[in-house]
Amino acid sequence: GKHLLDKEEFNNLTNDIVRSNMKYICDECNVTFEKRDGLLPIYNKDVDSFEYLNSLCNKGLNRRLSGNISKEYQDRLNYELDVINKMGFCDYFLVVWDYVKYAKFNNILVGPGRGSAAGSLVSYCLGITDVDPIKYDLLFERFLNPERVTMPDIDIDFDSEKRGLVTDYVMNKYGEKRAIGIITFNTLGAKQVIRDVGRVLNISLPIIDEIAKAITTKNLKDSYVVGSKFHRLINSNPDYIKLYNASVKLEGLPRHISVHAAGVVMSNIDIDEVIPLYKNPLGMYVSAFSKDYLEPLGLLKMDFLGLRTLSVIANCLDLIKQNRGIDVKFDEKMDDPKVYKLWQEGKTYGIFQFESAGITNFMKELKPDCLEDIVAGVSLYRPGPMDQIPRYIRGKQNPGHNEYTHPALEPILNVTYGCMVYQEQVMQIVRNLAGYSLGRADLVRRAMGKKKLDVMEKEREVFINGQVDEDGNIVVPGCVRNGIDAVSANKIFDEMAEFAKYAFNKSHAAAYAVISYRTAFLKAYYKEELMAATLNSFLGNLDKVPLY
Repeated sequence: GKHLLDKEEFNNLTNDIVRSNMKYICDECNVTFEKRDGLLPIYNKDVDSFEYLNSLCNKGLNRRLSGNISKEYQDRLNYELDVINKMGFCDYFLVVWDYVKYAKFNNILVGPGRGSAAGSLVSYCLGITDVDPIKYDLLFERFLNPERVTMPDIDIDFDSEKRGLVTDYVMNKYGEKRAIGIITFNTLGAKQVIRDVGRVLNISLPIIDEIAKAITTKNLKDSYVVGSKFHRLINSNPDYIKLYNASVKLEGLPRHISVHAAGVVMSNIDIDEVIPLYKNPLGMYVSAFSKDYLEPLGLLKMDFLGLRTLSVIANCLDLIKQNRGIDVKFDEKMDDPKVYKLWQEGKTYGIFQFESAGITNFMKELKPDCLEDIVAGVSLYRPGPMDQIPRYIRGKQNPGHNEYTHPALEPILNVTYGCMVYQEQVMQIVRNLAGYSLGRADLVRRAMGKKKLDVMEKEREVFINGQVDEDGNIVVPGCVRNGIDAVSANKIFDEMAEFAKYAFNKSHAAAYAVISYRTAFLKAYYKEELMAATLNSFLGNLDKVPLY
C-alpha cells in the first residue's frame, strides 16, 4: 500500500497469486486411492474364526449326512477349510452364515444357492446352500481358486418382499459406517433428457410428450434420421432445434443419485477411512463411489438379491398352512415321479424357469426323471448349447449308446450322455486327462471362455504333452503320458475350446434347478395354493393373470 501499482504490475502479481493458488488446489486434489489389505469384516473378534468355522462345518456335515460321513466328504471338507483359512476368508463365511441363519430363524425364505458358491461343501454344511456338491459333481475351485486370489462371491436370494429385513440386520449388527449401501448414478436417457431440457426451456408439456414418444432408439442421434417423425418434429421450430442440440450434449451424463437395489459394502473399519461416503435423505450411509471401484480398493461387496419366485413359494406355504394345517417339508432326494410327471406332460406353467413353449416341448420330448435332467435342461436351452439338445435326448432315450471322442471322457460326460454341457466338465477333463490341478484347470476354462487365443495355443501343448513350472506347476503329465493318443487329445482340446464359449456354470444351474423342483413339487401336491400365490404375485399384469 506504500506505492500504487500500475495496471501491468497489478495483473502480473494477480496472475502469480492465481497460479500459486491453482497449483495448491491441484496438489491437494491429486489423491491416489490404493488397495488396502485386511478390510474384510470380522464376524466376532472374540472367537478364533477358523476354529469356530471348522466346528460349525463338521456339525453341519454330520447333520446333512445323518452321521454317515464317508472319507470322500470328510477329505473334501478338510481341503476346503484349509484353502479358506490360508486365503483369509474364514470370517467371510461366518458373516454370510450368520445373516442366512438370521433370515431362516425369522421366517424369511432363502434360496438354495446361486452362482458358483453351490460348488462349496463348506457352504452346504453351513446351510448357505442346499445342493450337495459331491453328489452333483460341483467343483470348489470354480468358486474359490487357490491359484488365483480373488474375493469370494456368495450371492444369496431372499424372498423379495422381506429382503430389506436382512440388509437392515447386517447394517445394525456391523455398524452404520461398516455395512453401507452402494451408490448408483442414474444417467440421462434419450427420452428423459428431452423432458428435462424441455422443462427448462419452457416448451409446453404436450409438445414435449409428442417429441419424447417419437424417439424410437436408445439414443437421440439414432432417432434423428431424415424422414423420421422425430426428425420432422425437431425441425419444425427453432426452439425444438435448440432443445435437440442441448439434449444431445447432455445425454448420458449423470442425472441423479440412488442406492443400488441389492448391494451392501462391508469392512472391519469405518468405510469413510477408505472412501468418501454420502448420507441419503433416509439417513443411511452410502458409498460415494459406485460398485466397480469398491473391490479394487479392498472393500467387500455382497449382494442380497430378491427373487419373486421365493415370494411366491413363501406365500404358497402360508396358504397351505392356513388351508390344510400342514407345514410343508420338501423332499431332499428330489426323485418323486409325481413331480417329474408335470414336466413329462408339459404342465409347466408356474414352474420356475420352465414356462416358455420351447423349453416345455424340450422337456416333453426328454421325459426327465431326475434332477440331473432338470439341471441340463436349464443349461442346454440357450443359444449355442441348443444344438446339443437332440444328442442329449438320444442319449437319454438310448442309455449305453453314447458317443465319446475317447473312452477317458466317459466318466465325466456320461451324466450328460456324452454332451459337454458344463464349465465344470471342462475343468474335470483337463484334470483327469492331463493331470492339471483344478486351480489351473479353472484358469484354462476362463481363457477358453474369453477366447484368449494366445493362452489357448500355449495350453494346447501342455494339455497334450505336459510339463510347465516356474509356478505354472504340473511338471510333465499331459494326455499322451496318460495313454491318450495325440490325435484324440487335439480333437478333445478343439471340442473344449469351441464348447467353452457356451458352457454353463453347473453350480448355478443345479441350485436354480432345486427352486424349479420345489415349485413343481408344490404344483404336484398343492396346486390350488401354488396357483393362488402365483396369481397374487402378478396382480395387475394383464399378460400373466389370464395365462395362469
